Formats: sequence, structure tokens, C-alpha cells
Amino acid sequence: MLKDKKEKLLLTLLVLSLLLGGCSIGGREVVFTRGFDSQDVFRIGDTACHLTKARVYLANYQNIYGKSYGIDLWEQGFKVQELKEYIKGIALSEMTKIVCMDLLAKDQDISLTEEEQQNIKDAASGYYKTLNEAELNYTGASETDIVSMYEDYALADKVYRFLTEGINNEVSDDEARIMEAMQIYVKNKDDADAVAAKLAAEEDFTAVASNYNQKPVTEITFGRGELPEKVEEAAFELDNEEISSCIETEDGFYFIKCINKFNEELTDANKLNIVEAREKAAFDDVYEEFVSGLSSSLNKEVWEEVELVTDGSITTDSFFDTIEDAIH
Repeated sequence: MLKDKKEKLLLTLLVLSLLLGGCSIGGREVVFTRGFDSQDVFRIGDTACHLTKARVYLANYQNIYGKSYGIDLWEQGFKVQELKEYIKGIALSEMTKIVCMDLLAKDQDISLTEEEQQNIKDAASGYYKTLNEAELNYTGASETDIVSMYEDYALADKVYRFLTEGINNEVSDDEARIMEAMQIYVKNKDDADAVAAKLAAEEDFTAVASNYNQKPVTEITFGRGELPEKVEEAAFELDNEEISSCIETEDGFYFIKCINKFNEELTDANKLNIVEAREKAAFDDVYEEFVSGLSSSLNKEVWEEVELVTDGSITTDSFFDTIEDAIH
């Protein structure tokens, strides 16, 4: 379900907010309560999340996010407390989303097959064997716990795929088209007239932009729906190296120079984004209605006491990769 452990968490497609102060599930405010087992972190409906599960998530996320792109942010000591709170927020969000999706799977009568369960057990065994003594002590997890977590994860993935199957994945080049261009934007008519005169005199577009452009950047890459409608319409009619006339919009005046009217690589990538957006819309139609009826509560005292261990003894980061390989 998680397509990339660092950047593309599938569950960001969901609308469930973090279970932190002032948030809600399906429009209902989260209740902070003491009516919990001492090891339960939160409860949604009749399902509770145990502290062991939370620690497994935290152990992995602290290395996924704390050691990204070859930089160990823990060793750097940069905004450590803020990073810890961020990681705890991510972990809590993902755990609550999986619980909601599993409840939705039950509501939709979706379950794992025997073959899927066996693959999950094998994956759980493989991951569990990678845990060192410090990680086992910190999480308190048994192999059975990992199996249960992987089953929850796989079921959430399955309900998402079930509710999005049949979505049209055909996207035309024109719909997904990504264009590279340069822009000059000015707010008033006098500046627009001055720019138009200089461009008509064939002055260099880049030079004119450096003197007049009132946007933060001159070079832009964009697809449909990202620029004002009039600007988009004019831009997509340009050929390479062609410059538009002055385009007047409600907020100012634009001049566009086309650099590459069709970036094939970015267009192909955008097709995937468009399909994902279609899937999200289809899923949300069902999901949002379902979660609106769920009650939720957070064991705030237990959650606030949970600490990350960043002394280098906990290095695990393959929890998500392992289950992803097993279910896809």
C-alpha cells in the first residue's frame, strides 16, 4: 500500500486527520479520555491500538524520516524535538487510517485469502528476524504481533484496491501534457504595455523578465489546471520558442514564452498522478461517509509518554518495504 516509504505513502490519499488536539475523524471531534487499558494508544469504534504497534511504527519511521537522503538528522542534532513530534504525528496518523480502513473492509465483507495470509506470515517472519535486541526490547513485539500488523496493513491495501478497481486508467497526452515555459507577470497595465513594447522590439525575453517579472520565478513547468484559465489556453497554443501576446487576467497580466510544449517524461509521470486522483475520488466517496459514523478516542497520557530512541541502537526501517513486497 505504501508505494515509497519516504515520499509516497498511499494512505495520504485518505482524509483522516492526525489524532491530535483539535482534530477529528469523519467530522467528529476526537475525545481524549482515561478510560483505556494502560497499553492502548487509541480506540476507533470497538478497535483499540496497542502500544506495541505504535512502537514498531515509531522505530521504523524514525529511521525512514530521520535518515533520509544520506543525512542522519539525529546526528546533526537539528530541531530534534520538532522532528520527533513530526514522526509521532505521522505514525499516529498512519495507524488510525489503517484501523479505519480495516473497519471499512469488514463493513464491505472484504477479507484476506489463505494464500495472502501465508504470504503475510512469511513476510512477518522475515522482518521479525531482522530485529536486533534493542529493537525487540523497545517495541516489545513478538512475531505474532508483526503478523497481526501485517494482516491489518494488507487488508487496508486490499479494501483500497477493491474500491478503486475499474477506475478508468486511460489518460490522453493532451490531458496529462506538461509544458516548460518562461513567464513575465506584472500587476498593472503600464508595466504590461512596457513589456509588450520591449518584446515587440525583439528584446531578449529573459532580460525583460529580469527587469519586470513580479512572480518569484521566471522558468515554470505546468500542466492543465495550474495556471489561470486564460493563461493556460494561450500557453498550450504556443510552439517552441514562440511568445504569447499580453494575456490579461483578473489579477494581472502575463506573457508566456514556450520552451518545450510537450515534456514527454513529465507528461507520462503526470498520467499516473491523474489516475491516482481518480482513484482517490472514488475511494473517498465511500470512505468519507463511512468514517463519519465512527467514534474515536486517544489515550493522550500514554501517547505523550512514548519516546523515540535515537542513540543509534535502533536501525530498523524495512517494516513497510517487506510487507509491500509480499502483497504486490
